[in-house]
Parts: sequence; structure tokens; C-alpha cells
Amino acid sequence: MMPPWSRLAAVGCVTLALGCGGGDAGAPSASASASSSASLAAPVTTTSSPLAPTGTASAALPDAISGASTPYTGPPVLGEGKLDGDALRAHNRERLKGDTSPVIALTGADPVALGKRLCEAVVPRRPPGVPVLVKPNIGGFDSIKDPDKSGGDDGVAGRVTNPEFVRGVIQCLKERGHTKITVADGWGGPHSYWEKLVVVSGFAEMARQEGVPLVCMCDDGTFDVQGDKPGKPFAVTGMGKTRVPTLLLPKVLAEHLSGGLFVEVPKLKAHRFSVVSLGIKNLQGVVMSSVAAPAHRQKFRMHEELREYLEGKKAGAEDRALYVRSLDLFAQRIVDVLEVATPDAVLLEGTPAMMGDGFQQMVPVTPSIAIGGTNVVRVDQAGSMFLGAWENDKLARGLMGRKSSPLIEVAAKRLGLDLSSTQIEGEAADLVRAGRPFVFKALAPFSLAGTEGTTGQTPAPKPSGAKVASAAAVGADPIKLDGALDEAAWSRAKVLEFSTDWKGGVTGVTTKVRFLWSPDALFAGFELESAGFNTDTTKPTDRDRPRLYQEDCVELFLAPDSKQRSRYFEIEVGPFGHFLDLSIDRGAKKEDVGWSSGLTVGTRRDVAASRGTIEVRLSAPEIKAALKSGGELGLALYRMEGKADRRYLAWSPTLTDKPNFHVPERFGTLSLE
Repeated sequence: MMPPWSRLAAVGCVTLALGCGGGDAGAPSASASASSSASLAAPVTTTSSPLAPTGTASAALPDAISGASTPYTGPPVLGEGKLDGDALRAHNRERLKGDTSPVIALTGADPVALGKRLCEAVVPRRPPGVPVLVKPNIGGFDSIKDPDKSGGDDGVAGRVTNPEFVRGVIQCLKERGHTKITVADGWGGPHSYWEKLVVVSGFAEMARQEGVPLVCMCDDGTFDVQGDKPGKPFAVTGMGKTRVPTLLLPKVLAEHLSGGLFVEVPKLKAHRFSVVSLGIKNLQGVVMSSVAAPAHRQKFRMHEELREYLEGKKAGAEDRALYVRSLDLFAQRIVDVLEVATPDAVLLEGTPAMMGDGFQQMVPVTPSIAIGGTNVVRVDQAGSMFLGAWENDKLARGLMGRKSSPLIEVAAKRLGLDLSSTQIEGEAADLVRAGRPFVFKALAPFSLAGTEGTTGQTPAPKPSGAKVASAAAVGADPIKLDGALDEAAWSRAKVLEFSTDWKGGVTGVTTKVRFLWSPDALFAGFELESAGFNTDTTKPTDRDRPRLYQEDCVELFLAPDSKQRSRYFEIEVGPFGHFLDLSIDRGAKKEDVGWSSGLTVGTRRDVAASRGTIEVRLSAPEIKAALKSGGELGLALYRMEGKADRRYLAWSPTLTDKPNFHVPERFGTLSLE
């Protein structure tokens, strides 16, 4: 569609966007079709009821989220200064193994609204009198910095959970009637530094405004700080045969594991050691140990072998096997913690999510996303998928065969979970499943630049959320532009398919696209289903057609320089061969409708079957210059279809409030084989 500053009011076609420049899709007067989110899990009623802190059952309340998220209902697990680890482990293992409820993925620009929506979608309902512990990631920061001396970076923002997202979760819980809501995290430093951290992060002010206590799950020997000593260490029985036999847990957590609701709200980010820092890794904040005092400062013992690796690395003897062994051991230990301290729900905050290393190299991912559910392992799997860190062959090169975070792999194996069966629903489900090139910098000397594993500094990533398409080489096969797509070369081209609208909603209107390339031209073949052929055929097809986007068409946006996606070409083509092509420089807010793509078109239509094909050849010099083996172009694909029920379809949804195709940061990539 034409940019907002355009002199033309283009509408209605399939747009092929090839990164050279492009504008805003505009806001057509016809109402856009509403985004159709995937349905959430059907409500399941359960007769289980939460325990009061004394271990006595309170009135039952149906859990409208998942029958698998029922609370602990066995014998009381909270005794005087101790937790029954065996009872908790047995219950939690059974619950997680049986919890096949879907992971929900939502998107939105307002973190407060996003937090409320995800809470409402996935947090189990309990009676209003049940206390709720909300555990964000506050302690996972770099170091508190002076923004004036650090380019505006305070060392905390982007590393810790967004307090405004947590505000939304709190407001959701309040609307359900909960009056006992506590926000808490633990970390391994002195309490005086914690007091600075909560101010810099914004959590202190948010908690004050919402009227909820904010406490530290830590103890400097005097049981910090508020009220009834929330950081007092509690023993956990039955841990002798685990890898954390000296585990202690803070009192505030112990009380909620026994008779309350435990909700984790981690930051969705990469982590230089554990690969990702999500729900499982977030439990590092609750760990205490009886090995030494103060107990909360023994968290490093969860990965104590890492110290030996770092000392050797500093001396010039990098031992990758030792590094991976320390990571595997950490995974085993944190899963031991998970088995007794299982959250009832996990809400990953990605406003925005962060790739990089989690501390110093921060690579924001757009669009904002929130991913949640009642099974922490499946939620972490979905979060890893979104970041591109799931089943990543390139990651395996640096981690001696581990394609994902060992934390998730160990948890799934220990609990007997089949992660291939994980269901992902919600309006951002396609964003999760699509993934993206993973930008990652490890503590060991390797990194992923989004396209390959490298050593040294990670270059700038491709736009976050980008999808990838490929173009097969034409070779010696001749291509006849007749819309048949029956040449041998087309059979070698990979088919990509989309039915989502610009907001990511599934429409049921399918478009299939294939690409071929030669040094002389780029070829694209579109197969249209549910086609209505809404076209004014009285208009000529041998010249630019203004306002073509007001009719049925496809649009192709191409950015010949994949690193300069704000400069791209827009090519619109209709099912009868009408076209409009132009170049766009979004940064300069310029467009050139006199630019020619060197377009040749062939079309076919089967009106009875509501199917059509559009075959194009693009031979503009600017496009030909980018056609090299192994080359990459920025790519966006769109389609506009229908009259009364107007559809604005997108291969990589732009996620704007109104139909807008000119969002270069949402472009994908076309790779030339």
C-alpha cells in the first residue's frame, strides 16, 4: 500500500515488497477485518481446592484455566521452619507431567494492558482470600550505572522485568478480589544495594502506587526486612539425594507454596550462561543454602564449577568441555529446585524481549510479546522458540551438541514431558512458532550473529521477528511468463504459505508464494485461494495503475540492501495483470512513482474454483545488482482481497492498529540459494 505522504491513494492488490523504500499501508475507509485470535483452552472445572497456610482446605473454586493447574492438596507441607520437599516434589511432578494446557502468546504496545490480559488468560483462579506471590526478575541486572556517563543506560532497564507489566498482573489479581498480593525477588548481594535497585528499576514506585508490599527474599543474618521476616531461610526436607542437598527457601515463598498462589513474571531474554533466562532460570532468585551464612549469598554454588572454567579462561586455557559440564550441572540443580518450588503460572514479559547476553549486549526484539501458561517447561520452550534459541543447530556448535538451553532439556527429560506436543495459542502464536535468527553472545568465546556462529563482536542483527524465504536458482530452465508455474525450476522452489492478516489473525484466506532467481531477473509466483477477482478490467494493463491497492492484488516489497530496509521497492500486481511499482525512501519520506521494476506479468484465473496465479519477472537494474549467490534482500509479502469483507493479509504481520504495510522492521529476508 502507498505511504502516508503519497500523492496517490493506492488500495486493493497483492503487494510484493522488495526492500528499497516503502510507505505506510494507510488507513482505508473500508473497515479492516478484525484479527481472529486462536481460541484459548476451554474452561475445565476441578474440585480441588487451595490450602490455607495451616494446611486446612478452603472452599473450592473452579479453575477456569486448566484442570492440570490445581493446587497442592496433600498433607500439610509447611512445618515450623521447614518444608516437606518429598510431598511437594511428588505433587509437582504429577502436575507438570499432566499439564498439557496451551501456552498463550499475546502482543500489544501497552505493557500494563498486556500484563492484565495474559494474567487473565493463564493465571489459575483461586478464592479471593488466597495470598498471591508475584516473583519478577529484579536481581538479573548488570550493575547500577550513571545514565549520563553510560549513554542513557542505567544498567538495569531491559535486563529486569518491566514493572509496568507487573502492574498489569497486579491489577488483574485485584480485579479478581485478591487482597494479599506480595511482589518479591531474591538476589545474592547486600540488602542496602537491593534498596537502590528497586528504586532505579521503578519497582519501588510501582509497588507504592499499587499498595502492595515489595520484599527481598534474602537474609543478611537479621531476617530482612519487612513485617514477618520474609527472607528467613526455611529448611527443605527430602533433598539428600538431589544435587542441592543443602537447599533452603525463603519464608515468603514457603508460605505460598503451601497455601497460596505462586506466579512467576520473568523477563524474556537471552542469558550468556544459561542461553535463555525464563521461568526455570528465574528460580535462581529463590535459592538459599545452609553451606554458609548469609544463606542467600550462596547462590553462586549452583554453578560453582564455572569459577574454575573462568580462571582457566583468564589464564589462556579455555576448556569448553568444562564450561558445558558446569552448565549441565547447573541445569540439574535448578531443576531440583523447580521440582519443589514449582510456580502455578509463568508470565514471560517481552516488552521488549531481549537477545544478546542479558547484561551488557542488549538486542531488543519487536514486536512486544507476552507468553504464559501453567506449565513452566512448556512456557520456557515457547519463549526460546520466539527468541530463535530452540533446536538451534548453530548454538550446538558452541555448546557441544546442545541445541537449546540445557535447563529446558533437563526439565523435560526429568519430568517425562513430550515437548513436541506443546500447543501455542493466542494472537501472537505465529510469531512464536516462526522464531527468528538468534543473536547471542555467550560467556564462552562464541556468539551467534543471527545468521551464523562467530567469535568476537556480534554485528547488528536483522530486524527482530523477521521471517526467511528462499529463492532457488533458475539454472538453464527457461521460464515462460504465463501464470502456469509448471516449469521444472518452479518445482525446485520452496513454497511459503500465509493466511494471517496484518495483525497476525488467521483468516482462512491462503496465499502461496515461490521465488526463483538468475543474474538477470527475480521471479515470483503467487497462488491465490479464495480469490474474488475484485478488479476493474476496463483499465489498461500496460501502464502504472494508480490506486490499485483499492482492488484485489498482491504486494511485494524488496529491499536490495538488507541492512537498509527503510529504502525499498513496492510492486503491486493484480490478478488480471494490472500493476503499480515505485521506489520508497522512508527515512527521507520520498517516493518515486516513475521508477520501473522492469516488470513482466503472466496470470491465470479459475473463477469457479476461486483460484488464481500471478507470475512476475523483475529486471530493474537496482534489483539485478542484488542478485548474487548467497545474497539476501529485505522482503515483505502482502495481499488485499474482497469488497465488503476486505482482507489485508501479510506474510510477516505488521501488528499495527490499522492496516499498514510500510513497517520495515517487520520485513523478512529473501535468501538466494
